[in-house]
Amino acid sequence: MRNSIIIPCYNESKRLPFDQFANFLKFNKDYQVCFVNDGSKDNTLECLEDFCLNHNNAIFFDMPQNGGKAEAVRTGINYVLNKFSVESVGFLDADLSTSLEDYKGIVNTLFSEKKSVVFGSRKIVKNKNIKRSKFREFASFMVGLTIQIILGLPIKDTQCGAKVFTNQAARKAFKDAFISRWIFDVEVFIKLKKWFGKEKIMEQMIELPLAKWEDVDGSKITLTESIRMPMQILNIGLNYRILPIINELKNIDKIRLVILKKAYSLFF
Repeated sequence: MRNSIIIPCYNESKRLPFDQFANFLKFNKDYQVCFVNDGSKDNTLECLEDFCLNHNNAIFFDMPQNGGKAEAVRTGINYVLNKFSVESVGFLDADLSTSLEDYKGIVNTLFSEKKSVVFGSRKIVKNKNIKRSKFREFASFMVGLTIQIILGLPIKDTQCGAKVFTNQAARKAFKDAFISRWIFDVEVFIKLKKWFGKEKIMEQMIELPLAKWEDVDGSKITLTESIRMPMQILNIGLNYRILPIINELKNIDKIRLVILKKAYSLFF
């Protein structure tokens, strides 16, 4: 199978555009859609069960407890990688703010350019089809500024919810749990940066401008979550960048102590 699309769902029964999913699967037999019910409290699970029962290549995974978007995506990706033979895997937001056709273009680029990761971007060009609320624009600016400092990579839009990975890259990026419930994309890039190396990571990725993106009402990211995002990113930086340096320095001190003890024992 060419690609499996992970769709995290939390209380999405009124926002899921099932007609778009149905039409896409009808004409794209080498794609699979995997919905992940993230402990929804409405009838999302029932809607997913009904849709998957009536459409080939549509499956769902039920998480009884809400774990957040990060864990829902990670769980879905590991589920399809372990259960199905897929060449690549990616994820989209449940409301399809990034269209399935744009997503298909991302997948095609992954294979045609022989990259490990291709992800959509709303910031590379000024596109009249990229529609965002003023609140989303402000939040995106604040988050993006902090991310640039932490990540240290020339990526303009880390948070666009449309990313595709080769089978191998996905296994590396989504093996372990994330620190953040929402800003996990930053952690994905940090993990890939560690895997590929700082010098080679950008050679393995393409940031692809989207033809269309629209901010759909009903986002699960609240104002409180948005305010907390910069602190969450700093927490990511602390855990992935600062603490490893501190631990390395501690190890160096231990090595020095061992050397000094050995040297002392040779002479005294």
